[in-house]
Amino acid sequence: EGSLSMKYTKLERNWVMYDVGNSALVLLNTSVVPIYFNAINTGASSADLVVAWGNAQTIASLVIAMLMPILGALADYAGNKIKFFLGFFLTGLVLCLAQAIPMSAMAFLTVYVLCTIGLNSSMTFYDAMLPDITTDERMDAVSSSGYAWGYIGSTVPFVICLALIMGGPALGIPTMLATRLSFIITGAWWLIFTLPLIRTYKQKYGRERGPEDTIGHIVGGVFSEAVRGTFSELAGTFGKIVKNKPLWMFMIAFFFYIDGVHTVISMATSYGSALGIDSTQLVLALLVTQFVAFPSAIIYGKLAGRVGTLNMILVAVAAYMGIVLFAAFFLKTAFEFWVLAIMVGLFQGGVQALSRSYFGRIIPKEKSNEYYGFFDIFGRYASVMGTFLVSVVTSLTGNPSLGVLSIGVLLVVGFMLLVRLSRMARAAEHAA
Repeated sequence: EGSLSMKYTKLERNWVMYDVGNSALVLLNTSVVPIYFNAINTGASSADLVVAWGNAQTIASLVIAMLMPILGALADYAGNKIKFFLGFFLTGLVLCLAQAIPMSAMAFLTVYVLCTIGLNSSMTFYDAMLPDITTDERMDAVSSSGYAWGYIGSTVPFVICLALIMGGPALGIPTMLATRLSFIITGAWWLIFTLPLIRTYKQKYGRERGPEDTIGHIVGGVFSEAVRGTFSELAGTFGKIVKNKPLWMFMIAFFFYIDGVHTVISMATSYGSALGIDSTQLVLALLVTQFVAFPSAIIYGKLAGRVGTLNMILVAVAAYMGIVLFAAFFLKTAFEFWVLAIMVGLFQGGVQALSRSYFGRIIPKEKSNEYYGFFDIFGRYASVMGTFLVSVVTSLTGNPSLGVLSIGVLLVVGFMLLVRLSRMARAAEHAA
């Protein structure tokens, strides 16, 4: 109840609204975009499509993971956060709209990758705004409201786009044109829900600029400094993490299992359309995922209080192992895809939110920014590994089912590490 009935300040509300805005594009990217890409990519085999899509996701994740530490150091200067946020948001927005222009499949994939980089980089600066817009006590609630309202809010423009794509032909709007219009509708929604945050956000925490810190100097200096500084800082943080056994164990487990979770999300539609499932069914099923994820993320948080956060994460990872087996061996028709979508919805929001809060509990609070930087990088690099694994196994075997099954390996490793971690936690409790 807490996170929904809470009275928000204006700034907290505006911050949550950006989640509602950008989640619409995230939803479009995981559902409509792979189908559209398959449609404009004529003459390629289903295995080739899964490989091309997987590679595009991999490149986008790698670029973001490499940019983040450097940009993070720059954005720490007072007043810079909003500039970087705006830069990436506008890049993403222009490229989102550009996807509506008819072009070849490879050109489209390039624009899509650049749009994804803009979107995800803006989200990193958005996350970093959280300490500026709320207090420590309210942070959890505001942060999970972002997730929850993002799930629900993103469905509004999505339903409009779907109605257009499915009902368009009856009104004389061809499906392809309707799909292109959906990029414009989603872009407009993203813009409308971003404006309040841009207008009201003020950066509270930041490093003061000296007179010699001109942009050129900062970029030149920070680039060498930030790269050196960031990497020595990362190395320092890494050193501290390694000394803390439960922490590094959780980090490695997280790296493996979150990878499985992200890969299932990013590859599901591409795999479904490779199996020849009707695109209408694919997209509607993903819409259901969003509606299921809203209450289940909230219920998950409540259960964690009763049963323990780690136990609930274990349940979700076990469920994902089941989901992967199901997808690899039993997923043939639209009905099974619906089952898959509902199962993902039940566990996806919960596992993401609880991983974030469990991590927050086991790290030193005053260093949370530094540690969360690691958390994000782990999450980003992890999604590289999963999509890469699916692409490689699919290429080698020519069988997308085996490609999907390879995700299971990551989940099993993550699960085994979590089990060891919970044994350690229990042993520590007994010793205490």
